[in-house]
Amino acid sequence: MIARYAIPFFFVMTLLVAPIVFALLSRWLAPRKYWKRIALACTLFIYMVVGYGTFCGYQQIEVRHVEYVFDDLPKAFDGYRLVQFSDAHVGTCQGVYDGFLQEAIDSINAQKGDAIVFTGDLENLHPDELQPQLSILRQLKAKDGVYSIMGNHDYPTYLDCDEATKARCVEQTKLMEQKAGWRLLLNEHQVIRRDSDSIVIAGMENWGKVKRMPRRGDVKKTLAGIQQFPSHGEGVGAPFIVMLQHDPSAWREKILPECHAQLTLSGHTHGGQFQLFGWSPVSITTPEWGGEYREGSRVLFVSTGLGALIPFRLNMPGEIVVITLRCKK
Repeated sequence: MIARYAIPFFFVMTLLVAPIVFALLSRWLAPRKYWKRIALACTLFIYMVVGYGTFCGYQQIEVRHVEYVFDDLPKAFDGYRLVQFSDAHVGTCQGVYDGFLQEAIDSINAQKGDAIVFTGDLENLHPDELQPQLSILRQLKAKDGVYSIMGNHDYPTYLDCDEATKARCVEQTKLMEQKAGWRLLLNEHQVIRRDSDSIVIAGMENWGKVKRMPRRGDVKKTLAGIQQFPSHGEGVGAPFIVMLQHDPSAWREKILPECHAQLTLSGHTHGGQFQLFGWSPVSITTPEWGGEYREGSRVLFVSTGLGALIPFRLNMPGEIVVITLRCKK
């Protein structure tokens, strides 16, 4: 219910409630001679910020390049390029934002990744949003394929309907991703081979620390059976695992204690959709909210996402991440 009314709530609060609050504060705190001018200036500033973040900031896309060196990366995968994008929220790609998704897909393809990975939240509220964008989503291409997982918005978390309808919505979402030609990983993994070398791309279902979020992620089920695969041509060892998990809170709660995945890729936070001097409000509740985090030799990268349910971004552009894997020399 909250997500359904998030957009009108945001604009009512920023364009109506906030100016009233500033007017009251100005009248109370500012000199009587100037309080109306101060209140008007604050109101104009709010309108300018919301207007910029809605019509300009939201449609900015940044390509971010990162490189990680691992001791146990198979030699055949030195230089392997993963292109990650997250939180597309294609239901927002209409009206004034028509064309945004096409620009993003073209940019992703232009990176020439060996594999493309999507880390959840393809839709806003309902799988019906995906059909109009299916022809664009089908255009994603990579040599080793496109791999995806589901985020909290890809489940019927925010729908007010019976369980049977919710189950049909989940199946419809799965079908849409299959029609797009993506390999949807639902507590599953895929082995990618280069001659006698291999790595594993594993995809957990969503696991949120907040209990109202879907908690379907199962690390053991996701990685079941991979011990049979060699990590490199010289012998059998622990395989190199790239774990996809939408919610970064699962990294410390589930992934670090339950498996040895060397690299985990997440999204979910949107970077708070706002940043000021490197600070984002989402950092108050989410310690791993954007960029790189380490625990020993293990790495978590959290993408700040491409789109959002609420079409607003300020100093937090949508991003496409190109991750290059390197062997330690």
